[in-house]
Amino acid sequence: MDREPDVAALRALALIAERGSISAASSELRLSQQAVSLRVRSLEHEIGVPLLVRSARGSQLTAAGELVIGWARPLLDAATEFGAAVQDLRAGREGSLRIAASLTIAEHLLPGWIARWRGLQGPSGATATLTAANSSAVIAALRSGEVDLGFVETPELPSGLTAATVGRDRIEVVVAASHPWAGRTVSPAELAATPMVHRERGSGTRLAFEQALAAAGHPLEVEPAAVHDTTLGARSAVMAGVAPGALSVLAVRDDIRGGRLARVAVSGLEITRPLTALWRGSDPTAAAQALLDEALRPVEPTA
Repeated sequence: MDREPDVAALRALALIAERGSISAASSELRLSQQAVSLRVRSLEHEIGVPLLVRSARGSQLTAAGELVIGWARPLLDAATEFGAAVQDLRAGREGSLRIAASLTIAEHLLPGWIARWRGLQGPSGATATLTAANSSAVIAALRSGEVDLGFVETPELPSGLTAATVGRDRIEVVVAASHPWAGRTVSPAELAATPMVHRERGSGTRLAFEQALAAAGHPLEVEPAAVHDTTLGARSAVMAGVAPGALSVLAVRDDIRGGRLARVAVSGLEITRPLTALWRGSDPTAAAQALLDEALRPVEPTA
């Protein structure tokens, strides 16, 4: 190459390799598929060798592409750190902390963490702004520099971001108190063959549930009975008797205690997932580290 490497094109290539397709990478980069494809083709032209094998089933790196991404990884990590430092400089990060969190953490854990964090800082300390979204959207917001700190529940963690586990969560299968499954034990096979209330794709709750069933040898076989993009919507649908649902114990424990929902045991299957903090660069900002100190207190979700 006669000029400096195109970091944007290398990042696009890395995301295609990670996500398995140009369409998935374009969605995360918030660019058109054509724009992402042009970046990669320009990189291939500059280097002089094919980097991707494109097909109707997706895109995979060639052997040369694997080498290029391996060489590019330190450069991409350094670019991410540089971007985070510039964001800190531009926004005066001492006075604000932008947080994005997936819904279960945003609704049930972050309010307490932020309250303790603010109490330790006093009235002149940093302020926090919180965006609640599913895990995929939180990761995209971190990559784009829209937020300083993210919290996700997905078992699949992204590359290029620093991660710290802050606790673990348990997914419970629950039904309305009047449902025939209330008080029963069902098998993974029966669960996989039953239409259920689910969160939307991109949700850590849904991904953890699907992966646990697949690992038990019983991948989901049927379409959902209903799909909701909020925990509250999914919980309400289950409570109304639409179908069984799989939700965080943090979201349903009060309803189980109050008799509004009933837990369903699944023989030989316990579904857990990590609760993870994410940030750009090697070290979080001072304000983010102070909040992390609160989040890193042990989390023991019990019903």
